[in-house]
Amino acid sequence: MSALADELTGIDLGDQRRDRRAEQLLEALGEKPTVSIPAACGGWDETKAAYRLFDHPAVTAERVLAPHSACTVERLREHPRVLCVQDTTELDYTSKKEIAGLGPLNYETRRGMYLHPTLALTPERVPLGLLDLDSWAREPGSLGQEKDPGRALEEKESVRWVDGFAHVNELAEQLTDTRLTYIADREGDIYDLFVEAPCPERGADWSAFSTKSVSSPTGASCAPSSMPLPCSPRLPSTNPPPMAGRHAPSISRSRRCA
Repeated sequence: MSALADELTGIDLGDQRRDRRAEQLLEALGEKPTVSIPAACGGWDETKAAYRLFDHPAVTAERVLAPHSACTVERLREHPRVLCVQDTTELDYTSKKEIAGLGPLNYETRRGMYLHPTLALTPERVPLGLLDLDSWAREPGSLGQEKDPGRALEEKESVRWVDGFAHVNELAEQLTDTRLTYIADREGDIYDLFVEAPCPERGADWSAFSTKSVSSPTGASCAPSSMPLPCSPRLPSTNPPPMAGRHAPSISRSRRCA
């Protein structure tokens, strides 16, 4: 049995035949990750079966990834410190006019969807797997429209950063011998993450790169962060630390839940 097959043990798509088909298909795609689906499947009948599987309502990214994510959590237990890194990537299908359900990317003329995974890896940069995955497509015509600033967090795309941290926090309470650190880029430097993200008694550390310049007591400013620092005490101090010289060192916004 291959390593990929081990990761898929326990996949549950609501039907044993569907489960076996998914295992076979993912094994075929894993053996040839750089080719098209027809080329990986090796025949027209197999290709049609693959697309029938994709079209089934019970087949979702969350259910397909579930056994892999469970294996990833078990691998986390083997390490004293694990980094849980989130970022957003776009899938550009502008040339695939026949695909339904796509939305605009950064321009209305560019069509596709967004993925927001949480990748677990060791401080030595050894990848351990995906913990979760969020995906969405924007509504056509939504770019440039004025949005209600008072709308609920759940209606904003930025909720993905808060949800991701909440999931990492849940894992932190389960993995008592592993310290988890959630890391977000500049897009994750949002007020909602500071306020809404839960911070239980034993929670995850977190660090978000700053999007704003930070002023020193003397008025000098420092550039937005390019490197994360170790997590700060549980609550960020309202007083900035002393800063030597004309420019303050680059920092990241961070908090450690003790």
